[in-house]
Amino acid sequence: MAKDYYGILGVDRNATDDELKKAYRKLARKYHPDVSDEPDAQERLQEINAAFEVLMDPQKRAIVDAGGDPFSRTAGGGSGAPFMGFEDIMDAFFGGSMGGFGRRGPRSRTRPGNDALLRLDLDLEEVAFGTESTLTVDTAILCDACNGSCTEGDAEPQTCSTCSGSGEVQVVQRTILGQVRTARPCSACSGYGTIITDPCRKCGGEGRVRSRRRITVKVPAGVEDGMRIRLSGEGEVGPGGGPAGDLYVEVHEKPHEVFTREGSDLRCRVRVPMTQAALGTKLNIHTLDDQVEVEVVPGTQPGTIKKVRGHGVPRLRGGGTRGDLYVELDVRTPTKIDAEQEELLKKLASLRDEEIKEVKGGSGFFSRMRDAFNGHA
Repeated sequence: MAKDYYGILGVDRNATDDELKKAYRKLARKYHPDVSDEPDAQERLQEINAAFEVLMDPQKRAIVDAGGDPFSRTAGGGSGAPFMGFEDIMDAFFGGSMGGFGRRGPRSRTRPGNDALLRLDLDLEEVAFGTESTLTVDTAILCDACNGSCTEGDAEPQTCSTCSGSGEVQVVQRTILGQVRTARPCSACSGYGTIITDPCRKCGGEGRVRSRRRITVKVPAGVEDGMRIRLSGEGEVGPGGGPAGDLYVEVHEKPHEVFTREGSDLRCRVRVPMTQAALGTKLNIHTLDDQVEVEVVPGTQPGTIKKVRGHGVPRLRGGGTRGDLYVELDVRTPTKIDAEQEELLKKLASLRDEEIKEVKGGSGFFSRMRDAFNGHA
């Protein structure tokens, strides 16, 4: 009695090739021994392989439709044939290797280009208020000799005689129950379906050439260190004259000799003499674009921070608003003084009663121990 190959795959007798492949894919994934826990998985997969081979072969399918069995004379034979591996099954699913998963027909010579990345070093003033900078870019551009056609002059690619322009060749594999046809990329044309017999002499059939060019990039005000500016279509032109990728310009902010930056705020440290901190004074500080006056009140202590609003860096998306400037007052005590200055400081200390007395800490435990020791001696 002939097997019901349609029933094995779970399809009707009018199923198309795509429907057969879909059913085969689903069942093979379910029953392949590498992924299935079913005790009869190997036997079921053998039946599925046989049904798929028969129904995908027009001649064998015709025998089944006529009520026959194309394996009737060889049933149980072929025991020496190799078992189909998981990758072979995937090849049968999609007509190619795992690397060409799901591909059909010739692949295009024209492919998108890669993105490019450049570093741009800028001063604090430049990133704060924006600037324009000219960069030298070394990337692939469209070949002006062939305009991306990859051929010399009016020559045209020739249809590959090996695959007849399909970009694929059929490979027959013997399985335990027969033969399975799979499609692989054509090695003669590398899957393109055509062969360039007269490549462009300037680009060598690539459709692109490397070139050094200069472009201008506009840096917006308030950009921060490490940010990237995207220039659409200024990257690498793709093979076969494919669309260019993007160019990314990464901003690196140079250290400033006075200011350090924290987002949109600026910080700086100003040395103030001890006498000026005690008496009070006013400091003139040159910011990035103007000058501000900072008041030092009498008795200012070391580490005091004065906030100057609106004198930091413009915010990138702040509508013209700016951060703040923080000025740390570094009060310095003199390390070298002459005799006259020493006398004046002693007199000041005396007037302020700032003479350092003996310092006794805690409960006097060590003093009592010392007295006890001396008395014992």
